[in-house]
Amino acid sequence: MPRTLPIMLLAGALLASVAIPAAATATRPAQRGKPQAEAAPLVIAHRGASGYRPEHTLAAYQLAIRQGADYIEPDLVPTADGVLVARHENEISGTTDVADRAEFADRRTTKTIDGVSVTGWFTEDFTLAELRTLRALERLPQVRPTNTVFDGQFPVPTLQEIIDLARTESRRLGRTIGIYPETKHPTYFQSIGLPLEEPLVATLRRNRLTSRTDAVFIQSFETANLRKLSRMTDVRLVQLLNSSGRPYDFTVDGDPRTYADLATPAGLRWIAGYADGVGPNKDLIVPRDATGRLRTPTTLIRDAHRARLVVHAWTFRAENQFLPADHRIGTDPTARGDITAEYELFYGLGLDGVFADHPDTAVAARVGLP
Repeated sequence: MPRTLPIMLLAGALLASVAIPAAATATRPAQRGKPQAEAAPLVIAHRGASGYRPEHTLAAYQLAIRQGADYIEPDLVPTADGVLVARHENEISGTTDVADRAEFADRRTTKTIDGVSVTGWFTEDFTLAELRTLRALERLPQVRPTNTVFDGQFPVPTLQEIIDLARTESRRLGRTIGIYPETKHPTYFQSIGLPLEEPLVATLRRNRLTSRTDAVFIQSFETANLRKLSRMTDVRLVQLLNSSGRPYDFTVDGDPRTYADLATPAGLRWIAGYADGVGPNKDLIVPRDATGRLRTPTTLIRDAHRARLVVHAWTFRAENQFLPADHRIGTDPTARGDITAEYELFYGLGLDGVFADHPDTAVAARVGLP
């Protein structure tokens, strides 16, 4: 597969003037806050097929598409020269070989990111040209040792390259592949003069991705940047909800609300004023007890639908250590459990989409759904 990537990217460049059309399973509300119906739960490749390839690489995205994913998800952070690239975090010592590169040893530093002290190497301290000399590493080598055979093979991709890949594969396969970017640490990047919203919207506009019917969702754990984006673009927006804590922009602004508050009917109605959906931690939908076993589902999906929001939950992973105790097989935490049973549970609750590390399993589990 690595040998085919340059060909795919060249084809994508030739099609740069063609927009990604709306996916067959994508929602098509007339305006923000209107009901949104989907033909089947969307399968969103979480950082690509990250259960099989190092995350946020074109190889991971391409494999996810081959496995049937409807959307591919890049987490976006900027370079020093303002180019948006896909990395789980702006600190890259765990996802690239930067720590082994003597020429960048002096870039190691300590920063405060969202109130937390972090030491390492950061994308905003590298130009795109410098960052492109690095190679990706598997972020969870103890969990996914087979992925480490791909260490050192793939560069850090730009948002534009990911759009090109989605467009090229859409044409090749005859079905639409959407993109589902997440803006990472928007308050922090705004504070250092590298805001994410303007370059993101500019890139989407260059690719004629501006409409609510285009196969694009933008997501964030913060609210202020989504509210800003709601005034800048008509593409659909999704408010991420964690199972604990609060949006960092709330912390900065002194807003006492938490993610739990946003997951209430009142909070969901507030979100519906600027977003089209929510992306909750799946524990907000089906909680677990102290032993890791499943408890009674909450009303979150019902409440969100009543607020005219879609619900795309995260993150579905096949390894035992990520599954509820009810669906584990054996005692090896890195072995595969019964991920199909987990999908069937959540699909049965009316979930509109899943973020999956193993997209093929999510696609297979939705076969035969009414």
